[in-house]
Amino acid sequence: MHKRLAILGSTGSIGTQTLEIVSHYPDLFSVKVLTAGSNADLLMKQARLFRPERVVIGNNAQYGRVKEGLSDLDIEVMAGEEAFESVVASDDIDTVVAAIVGFAGLRPTAAAVAAGKEVALANKETLVVAGEMITRMAQRSGTVLVPVDSEHSAIMQCINGEPKNAVEKIILTASGGPFRDTPGEKLDHVTPEEALRHPNWSMGSKITIDSATLMNKGLEVIEAHWLFGVEADKIEVLIHPQSIIHSLVQFIDGSVKAQLGVPDMRLPIIYALTFPGRVTTNLQRPSLTETRSLTFEAPDTVRFRNLALAREALKAGGNMPCALNAANEVAVAAFLNKRIGFSNIADTVAHVIDITIYNKEASMGVYEETDRRSRSIAMEFISKTKKK
Repeated sequence: MHKRLAILGSTGSIGTQTLEIVSHYPDLFSVKVLTAGSNADLLMKQARLFRPERVVIGNNAQYGRVKEGLSDLDIEVMAGEEAFESVVASDDIDTVVAAIVGFAGLRPTAAAVAAGKEVALANKETLVVAGEMITRMAQRSGTVLVPVDSEHSAIMQCINGEPKNAVEKIILTASGGPFRDTPGEKLDHVTPEEALRHPNWSMGSKITIDSATLMNKGLEVIEAHWLFGVEADKIEVLIHPQSIIHSLVQFIDGSVKAQLGVPDMRLPIIYALTFPGRVTTNLQRPSLTETRSLTFEAPDTVRFRNLALAREALKAGGNMPCALNAANEVAVAAFLNKRIGFSNIADTVAHVIDITIYNKEASMGVYEETDRRSRSIAMEFISKTKKK
């Protein structure tokens, strides 16, 4: 089946890799919509290559430049966040690739779900922040949520065709990031440049820092809870430095399934776009004889508190995961800008969660207000924080 795509966040890491895949399978995919936040140059270049019907630039100040730059093509140019929401509901779109990073991706992804589109979900924050609301919307609209995260893609591949009540436990794997063996006292002094040197994966800056702090795995625990309907105490995390086994599922009869592959985000992207089928690719195959050994260990939630904080937020429910996510986004940005130290990221998240007022209502208004307040609290805390 030929799929017509809208790619939200086409200039980011997942977006650019999605377009690479589209270029290799022109018979399977066509691009109808491309969107970007502010990277006008790359957006215009992509538009010339893939000739979508519509492009959206989130930054209104860039609208005139994009409009002029594409004036010789029959492409509708739109601008602003509301345009993101309107384009995904178009009748000529089959699948929306939700690849906008962070809380900013919530509203357009929710609009795609409400419109009943198949959603290839790379924006994990959508389910972290608003899992209850989004899953409820998906049930009403009939939307299929297909995860793009390598771990959740692995889980989906393992449980596909299995009875839902046969799942005993989900096991998410994590590389451990660049500081897996770094003593706790030295973590206070690591630099953003060191944190961005992920040993296995090539990803955007924000997700790479989240991997280093293990917050990424905490967010994935929350996402897995909503995607697969599995309770938090049945979602385990294991450090797997080789990043060959992307996740595992344990069943009630004692069997365990694992999905293996080389660390390459194009693999889960292709699976999401072609689900429930598969296509032949030229991607590298894993060689177990070259890998030689696959090792596992429990995560250290003392050195990497963010994983424990994410579990606490999931257990509390309501708007607490939203507060967790907002605080983390602010703290990661501050760390990348060298305003705070690596360990201060978890300090900031813990502070925000500690003073956030609990609200169990699952609505966009509650999430947006929680996000706003949490960011304000985090920024105030950071302004008073002594860099470790």
